[in-house]
Amino acid sequence: MVQRVGVIGAGLMGAGIAEVAAKAGSDVLVWEAKQEFADAGKARIEKSLAKAVERGKLSEEDRDAAVQRLTFTTNLEDFADREMVMEAIIENEDVKKDVFAKLDAIVEDKKAPLCSNTSSLPIQTIASATQNPERVMGLHFFNPVPVLPLVEVIPALTTDEEIVERAQNYATEKLGKTAIRAKDRSGFIVNFLLVPYMLSAIRMVEQGVATPEDIDNGMKLGAAHPMGPLTLADMVGLDTCAFIADVMYKEYGDPSYACPPLLRRMVTAGHTGRKSGKGFYDYSK
Repeated sequence: MVQRVGVIGAGLMGAGIAEVAAKAGSDVLVWEAKQEFADAGKARIEKSLAKAVERGKLSEEDRDAAVQRLTFTTNLEDFADREMVMEAIIENEDVKKDVFAKLDAIVEDKKAPLCSNTSSLPIQTIASATQNPERVMGLHFFNPVPVLPLVEVIPALTTDEEIVERAQNYATEKLGKTAIRAKDRSGFIVNFLLVPYMLSAIRMVEQGVATPEDIDNGMKLGAAHPMGPLTLADMVGLDTCAFIADVMYKEYGDPSYACPPLLRRMVTAGHTGRKSGKGFYDYSK
């Protein structure tokens, strides 16, 4: 079983992945481009672990042990001994390709899976930047990672099945996630269904069909969803929704994936949801 894992990125998703790996007993090395980002990621993980202790979901001893298993670095060369690496950085194809090309040269174990947490970019495109594309694949977690039990496993056309099984076994047996396997198509399974759902709700607001509150209540109370599509879009980040929509529309050419003008203007205005304090709802208070 994989023991030494690497996480690229200490933002919301990267920190979540690092946290669950550390709680599961893995030796976790986390990379960030700058020390200030690494420090912020460490603080984010420690805050999350503290909340888990407060809620009685984690003992103080297990929290302290998890923290001890975490190491942070700004040097990719430190990943040479990793047995598996999970990337969770900006959704930018060129940046991801550059990081994977470097990791492929650095990580010595050629059977070590190099996994991307991308929610929309083609895994094959990322793999093409490496000399060993057979060990590149997608491993897509969901936010918040410590809470949501799902992970999407996405092999590229060139991914070795042994690599896929190694990563999937780690996610299911070590991290306790439920894995579903998808082909390397933009959106995979969840976002293929979820994105047009959220975009349809945004178009309803744009066209004056109903208020955000009524749309969300309709889906919560009428379809038994835990939250409405506009609350969900705010949580995901409206800029992220727009980016994924653009990638999926480019791949499929289906109008249901086209970014609504209202969404584009809200992102331009800086109203990106919870993280900015304002989206379809006001979070400033």
